[in-house]
Amino acid sequence: MLFYSFFKTLIGHQVTVELKNDLAITGILTSVDQFLNIKLDEIRVVDDTKYPHMMAVKNCFIRGSVVRYVQLPASAVDTALLQDAARREAQQPTTAAAHTMNR
Repeated sequence: MLFYSFFKTLIGHQVTVELKNDLAITGILTSVDQFLNIKLDEIRVVDDTKYPHMMAVKNCFIRGSVVRYVQLPASAVDTALLQDAARREAQQPTTAAAHTMNR
């Protein structure tokens, strides 16, 4: 849930999403869900000569399982907050560990 919460804070920012098929799309992040499916508005393809048919597309929905990388604006990333959240999540017992401890 850490990444989901983190991406929710980036709604409204411009991001670049690189897909596993090497297509890279830049746009405004408008929504993200728990599966890290991403919705972008005002998109443009990074290499429009390779994908000219994408020039007419204005928004898109990207399934989380096809994402390779998401490039974020450095100004939108609060590293101190992210590190603190990662520490808190690491300290929480996992569901499997909690189940084993209750036996």
